[in-house]
Amino acid sequence: MGNAQASGASSREPVPEAGSGDLDWVKCEGAEALPEAQCATMRVPLDWRNRNGPKISLALSRLPATDPDNRIGPLLFNPGGPGGSGLQAVAYSPLLAGAPEFTTLREHFDIVGFDPRGVGASTPVTCKAPLHNPSLSTFPATPLEFAKLAKFNHAAGMSCRKETGPLIDHVSTKDVVRDMAAIRIALGAPRLSFLGLSYGTEIGSLYAERYPHRVRTMVLDGNVDHGVPARRAALDEARATESLFKRFAAWCATDEKCALRNADVPGLFDKVMATASETGVPAASLGRNANAEEMTSGAYGLLNLRAAWPSLAGALAQAAGLAGEADASGLVATAMFADPSYAPYRAVGCHDFAPTTKTLKDMSWQAAKLREAAPHMWRYSEFWDWTSGCLGWPVRPGNRPVPLKVEGAPPVLLVNTTHDPATPYTWAQSLSAAIDGSRLLTVEAEGHTATLHSSCARSTYADYLVTGELPPADTVCPASDAS
Repeated sequence: MGNAQASGASSREPVPEAGSGDLDWVKCEGAEALPEAQCATMRVPLDWRNRNGPKISLALSRLPATDPDNRIGPLLFNPGGPGGSGLQAVAYSPLLAGAPEFTTLREHFDIVGFDPRGVGASTPVTCKAPLHNPSLSTFPATPLEFAKLAKFNHAAGMSCRKETGPLIDHVSTKDVVRDMAAIRIALGAPRLSFLGLSYGTEIGSLYAERYPHRVRTMVLDGNVDHGVPARRAALDEARATESLFKRFAAWCATDEKCALRNADVPGLFDKVMATASETGVPAASLGRNANAEEMTSGAYGLLNLRAAWPSLAGALAQAAGLAGEADASGLVATAMFADPSYAPYRAVGCHDFAPTTKTLKDMSWQAAKLREAAPHMWRYSEFWDWTSGCLGWPVRPGNRPVPLKVEGAPPVLLVNTTHDPATPYTWAQSLSAAIDGSRLLTVEAEGHTATLHSSCARSTYADYLVTGELPPADTVCPASDAS
């Protein structure tokens, strides 16, 4: 990618506020920060259509290249979400700093994380009113239940608007991509290398579509295809989650680390969820009974990480009362509604993955399809969280799902596990088809993102990020033994 191509893209890019090109990097605060981590802030327009209008702050962190003489440039990292903190992932986490497969990345790149607008230490989305009401089902069965859910979501969204201000209208991934272009300029880099996990793959792929000549290398791991409509995405996730639950049950039947090794795990799960649907299951951590949707959400969270499967088995045993008094605390601890990032998660999701569901009949039809596809795990998927949570949401979507087409970018490497409940393998295949010259690295593993489940994948894509050379076509990586 030569300078002529880079110059040709500059007229389409936003220009940061005057002076932000010289970022003031200082040591990151807190004893938990990695010793070499540095932090900075920069200002960008609240609304990129009004560059002279109000500004917001973006928070960044970096780990400077350990081999400055062979430094390539910046490697921007996003850990996912929506709502994940890139600043925290770079400056306060051992993943990028300590994984042996990433030594080459640490040598050659300034690894840079940023909190997208609305997230963490950047100007945040804040909501005073709760976004979750345990008395309202995300699967309304009557017109009254449907109306109550829409009314609750509308009021919750209005609370977010009151607390957040006009930023709530400008936190779509389209806005984040424009911020990324400003970050590139502020870093003084002609092109960016990028590593995105999960939702970070949507950020990366949209950036590559808009600014193809500003990409040096790009790895997308755990792929979100933004061209998939919300209702199909929810069904895809339900199928993938059900498939992985069955694999969890098969593992549980034979592995001594499973607290339910001699039990009928699917039958036990269904029994616990039936009880939760009727009366709820006590959850000491909540100070009330947890419902079946909350508990399924927590089970999904634990299912995502292969190393957490023993914890899932233990939490299910505890919820079933097999280890003393029944307590659902272990399950609901990883439920999405309990995550501190739930406010930006909802706000961004309703911009990017807004459902077209308008009626109870349509919602009930979709719910029936989920039950058919996932008889055990149908009560939760992230896209159903948005389908139900965005019903009545008072913010107009700024980035509805549309087909993607990336042309003119250097070869992009997509990576996906074959058994990922959050970002099904089929999404990686369809996204790869939409990115000219891309290649898909398949990882035979169970869980969300190859980065967390395969040393081979980490090594393979680290080499690509440094050299720009794609691995051979049809390369397959195994899971790590530790996962």
